[in-house]
Amino acid sequence: MPDLNQFYIDGQWVAPARGSGTLDVINPATEKAAGTVAIGGSADVDAAVAAARRAFDSWSQTTVDERVAVIGAVIAEYQKRADDLAAAVTEEMGAPAGLAAAAHVPLGLAHLATAAEALKTFSFAEDRGTSRIVKEPIGVCGFITPWNWPLNQVMCKVAPALATGCTMVLKPSEVAPFSSAIVAEIFDAAGVPAGVFNLVNGDGPGVGTALASHPDIDLISFTGSTRAGIEVAKNAAPTVKRVAQELGGKSPNILLDDASLAANVAAGVSTMMLNSGQSCNAPSRMIVPAARLDEVQAAIEQAAAAITVGDPNTKVQLGPVVSEVQFDKIQGLIERAVDDGATPVVGGPGRPDGLDTGYYVKPTVFTGVTNDMEIAQTEVFGPVLVVIGYDDVDEAVAIGNDTEYGLAGYVSGEDVDEVRRIGSKLRAGSISLNSASPDPSAPFGGYKRSGNGREWSDYAFDEFLEVKSLLGFA
Repeated sequence: MPDLNQFYIDGQWVAPARGSGTLDVINPATEKAAGTVAIGGSADVDAAVAAARRAFDSWSQTTVDERVAVIGAVIAEYQKRADDLAAAVTEEMGAPAGLAAAAHVPLGLAHLATAAEALKTFSFAEDRGTSRIVKEPIGVCGFITPWNWPLNQVMCKVAPALATGCTMVLKPSEVAPFSSAIVAEIFDAAGVPAGVFNLVNGDGPGVGTALASHPDIDLISFTGSTRAGIEVAKNAAPTVKRVAQELGGKSPNILLDDASLAANVAAGVSTMMLNSGQSCNAPSRMIVPAARLDEVQAAIEQAAAAITVGDPNTKVQLGPVVSEVQFDKIQGLIERAVDDGATPVVGGPGRPDGLDTGYYVKPTVFTGVTNDMEIAQTEVFGPVLVVIGYDDVDEAVAIGNDTEYGLAGYVSGEDVDEVRRIGSKLRAGSISLNSASPDPSAPFGGYKRSGNGREWSDYAFDEFLEVKSLLGFA
């Protein structure tokens, strides 16, 4: 990617308001700069918010059909740029090329398509008694998105905002800004009205804080760590704006004691390692029958042996993790887990053999873990899985819920009714039953410290709408 030295504001690419420098964007496979990104500040945020505020007056009054047509034009341009988007994701955050093309890019497209379809039948008004209840766009929205699934996280905010008549300012992760720059080019080519979508690059202190605290932003939607989410909420509090957050997770994966155990272990390992474990909803705690730990370990070793790690531009399953900071964090957690008495069945500290350059982490699975260990309670955000034994399913559920997080959960087994029963007892926002795939038509979000509000599907629309009662309307 070329250097990103401009921001997209009010339908134009513009230079930063004042020179605040640039940041190298590091390719995690090579540890070398793939380009630079300009770092914005409060003046750039002011300009973008002002543009969004001006555009809101007209965009908020568009009809459903007009907004469906605009989203359709975005979809058409997005499809034209699919290869460019996939290449950008691989370069900026290290996703294997196959995964970028087969998952990263399609997820972003799915959110656009789902929003367009839901918009066609969404009810923005209803009559109750003598009153009419109407749902109106909330206003100008600020979006702060992460680097791990960049297109998914951008589009699951942008698509419902467009659909509901809101305008927006996006701050993508400065670690992985390339794909979002292409998104801005897509919006421009699609003819999205000036000021409806704006992009300002920068870091959390310079741009994120300015967005969260800005008095003319009506909603701040943040995806990232719980720690950072707390700071976003604090910065937003003085202006009493709406705050929607999709935060961390330490999701349980309960496997039932039946003949499918070995197959479900293999599926759990594969799902955990996807995207190098850099998914907030990753099934990072595998909870299995204690009496069958030997079988579980054998299945883990077999599944892990099939995982290939290496250059993301080749046909591998795992590329590097996103950055040196992330690599060091993961290595520290692995080393402390060993010190705490956990046993690495596969993997462990250090890089995989033969991969001395790049932020590569060994796919690692720990046994001998109790749920009170740091490795069982802290979100690693890397290819690291812990295995915890249970004596009965009630204990399995208790272990699953014994976490400050509540983003996702997983249950697998042959007794479908039992799988459903256990799934209903897990305190989390999204429960995958028997390896069900992500569903863009279902809401996504967390309980407890995993956030508030919901993204994906028409459930996301309500985050972007105010509710007005017109009393005596009849």
